[in-house]
Amino acid sequence: MEWADDDRIMISALEHYAYCPRQCALIHVEQSYEENIYTLRGNRDHERVDLPLDNTRDDVRIVRSLPLYSDRLGLVGRADVVEFQGETPYPVEYKHGAERYHRPARIQLCAQALCLEEMTGASVTAGAIYHTGARRRQEVELDASLRQATEDIVAEVRAMLESNRVPPPVNDDRCPPCSLQRVCMPEPMAASDRQSWWQRALFRIDDPPGAA
Repeated sequence: MEWADDDRIMISALEHYAYCPRQCALIHVEQSYEENIYTLRGNRDHERVDLPLDNTRDDVRIVRSLPLYSDRLGLVGRADVVEFQGETPYPVEYKHGAERYHRPARIQLCAQALCLEEMTGASVTAGAIYHTGARRRQEVELDASLRQATEDIVAEVRAMLESNRVPPPVNDDRCPPCSLQRVCMPEPMAASDRQSWWQRALFRIDDPPGAA
C-alpha cells in the first residue's frame, strides 16, 4: 500500500502508546515534548548507538541506527542496532535502566522486526532489549501473540492520530517518571474528570423535571 509521508507512523509512537495512549497523543498529536532526568539518561545511553556505523565482529555484521520502514503497516523509524548473521537480522533495542519486563519496548522491538522482514525477506524470530543499567541483553521471542499485539497497536495509534483526539489522563504509577507531567497535568485533569462524572451521576440528563 502506498502511504503519504504524513500518514506513516513512527515506530517510537507504538512504544509511547503501549506505555500510555495520552502520552502518545501529546507527543504525536499535539507535538508536545519535554525532557526530564529519565529522558536525558536515555539520550546519553543512545549517543553511541545512534551514530550510523557498519562493522563486522565474529562473522556478525553490526549495523547501528538503521532506517526502517513497512509499506504494509505504514511504519517508519530507526533501529538502534541490527545484527546480521548471514542474511538473518536480529534487532537490538537499547533501554536505560535495570533489566525488567518492559512490554512497550517489546512492542517497539517487534515493530522493528516486522519492518526488517518486509525489507529483507528474511524471517525474524527473535531480538533483544539491551538494558544499559544492567549491561545485559534480554532476548525476546517474536511470537504470534506479540506480533498480533503490535499490529493491533498500529491500528489503534492510526485511529487516534486520524481522530486528532487526546485521551484523558490516567494518574497512576506511569505518571511520576513521565517527562510530560507538566503538560499532561494528570492530577488536576483526573480530578476534573471525576468531578464531571459525579455531576453527571447526580444530575442525569434523562431525569424528568422535579425528579429527586
